[in-house]
Amino acid sequence: MTEQDPARPAPRLVIENCAIATVDADGTEYDSGHVVVAGGVIESVGAGPAPAGLADVARRIDGTGHLATPGLVNTHHHFYQWLTRGLAQDSNLFNWLVELYPTWARIDEPMVHTAASGSLAMMVRGGVTTAMDHHYVFPRGAGDLLGAEIRAAADLGVRFTAARGSMDRGTSDGGLPPDFAVESTEEALLATEAAIDTHHDASFGSMLQIAAAPCSPFSVSTELMREAARLARRKGVRLHTHGSETVEEEKFCHELFGMGPTDYFESTGWLGDDVWMAHCVHMNDSDIAAFARTGTGVAHCPSSNARLAAGIARVPDMLAAGVPVGLGVDGTASNESGELHTELRNALLINRLGGGEKALNARQALRLGTYGGAQVLGRATEIGSLEAGKLADLVLWKLDGIGHASIADPVAALVFGAAAPVTLSLVGGRPVVEDGRLTRVDEDAIAKLTRSEARRLAHIAGLA
Repeated sequence: MTEQDPARPAPRLVIENCAIATVDADGTEYDSGHVVVAGGVIESVGAGPAPAGLADVARRIDGTGHLATPGLVNTHHHFYQWLTRGLAQDSNLFNWLVELYPTWARIDEPMVHTAASGSLAMMVRGGVTTAMDHHYVFPRGAGDLLGAEIRAAADLGVRFTAARGSMDRGTSDGGLPPDFAVESTEEALLATEAAIDTHHDASFGSMLQIAAAPCSPFSVSTELMREAARLARRKGVRLHTHGSETVEEEKFCHELFGMGPTDYFESTGWLGDDVWMAHCVHMNDSDIAAFARTGTGVAHCPSSNARLAAGIARVPDMLAAGVPVGLGVDGTASNESGELHTELRNALLINRLGGGEKALNARQALRLGTYGGAQVLGRATEIGSLEAGKLADLVLWKLDGIGHASIADPVAALVFGAAAPVTLSLVGGRPVVEDGRLTRVDEDAIAKLTRSEARRLAHIAGLA
């Protein structure tokens, strides 16, 4: 964050006359309230108009017909997949990976920058203020792929957690990706440490953090899993991987390691309050208890799980046990919409299919997408709720249009209704969306470039 001159008052931004869902610990809501932002943080939030006599008000916004919420927090994604949407349409996870890895192995730095720009643009337009990406495909000679993502996030002005992924089991070692698209164990660890040393910012209001993120049990050696955990804890960063996504993965773990995924993760140092895992679909009671006991987080990706027929994660049971749970888009080769705000609705609907009409409600779904995501990324003291002293990452959703105006409950309108337009989205008090359009980049130019780079990748991979 840019520090203000202490001798000079910070200019204020005032939002009034909107419904507010703070998503604080008490679930405080206001039918009509205000938010005051100063110096990139929330100065006050409450019922009615803003306090009278505020000095240095640079902008005043009438939020009539809108709902203000914390900015959405995405906890799992693979940006590079923006260039391979719509392929392997009727495959389960393993067949999908087998079909797509030969194409993914041909990505390069310009492709990844373009794909990241497209992925981020779609999320930010839909209310995401903190993004996360798990990039684990590093073909030899492809350039600075992690740096390409970091540049794209900076261009859009979004807060970013870059999970530096890795794979050290190619086809010759029984893995799925081609050998030239994986690293040696030592290369992966050295590159992860270099990414942390170069980019990680642990300060309050950080725009960029790094996590250590070996891909999954079936594409990574036990040595890489163990050493990555040690590295992350030595450096003070978080850990991320895929876990318990499919029944095939559970079978694989039993055959190779003689234990299920959760026990394997615990044996390699991969349970703890500095760890979060994507999917966690196939979890039994003891698995959920282990996650709750250790504070291990979960990135719930309902649309991707449905697209690949992976199953329905036991999110209500996880929440009841005290497991931190956030929402994830997942890669857009398994969730072509690329949007997180639609995952609020999908999480609610899919979990009700699995657990009945009271499995998840609208406010729980909103909490998953905001405060739950902040917990999972280790940033709940900074983001995820609208409270004085927290970062001014917030969204104004327009709910007085045809798609929502007849729904009296604004949170229900946001979650149950059609995808709501974003009138304003702030990251650290700075607009990244105004009236549904990105403020810092040309989204039409991004769309054109993504089409061009997708065609180039298809040509190189022999799909054209």
